[in-house]
Amino acid sequence: MLHADVAYRWTVPMLASEVGMSRSAFTKRFTERVGRPPLDYLTRWRMVLAQQKLKENQTVATVAAAVGYNSQSAFAHAFKRTLGRTPRSD
Repeated sequence: MLHADVAYRWTVPMLASEVGMSRSAFTKRFTERVGRPPLDYLTRWRMVLAQQKLKENQTVATVAAAVGYNSQSAFAHAFKRTLGRTPRSD
């Protein structure tokens, strides 16, 4: 689901409900299988996709919207927190 619609505003309760699990059971199983909690995984996946799009010379605003951020500022903050550099440095 996360890969099918990366820009969607996913929440743990939504994801857990979709697979018929409680939030805590879903988070535990997801973390065991993937190695990180669901929303942390989603943020990292979004940044991987964002890096690819930035390398294709797409604008920061276009990339931010494509990976689920309503503002360039929020996207830039998440990008720097996740990857340790600004989107413009890619």
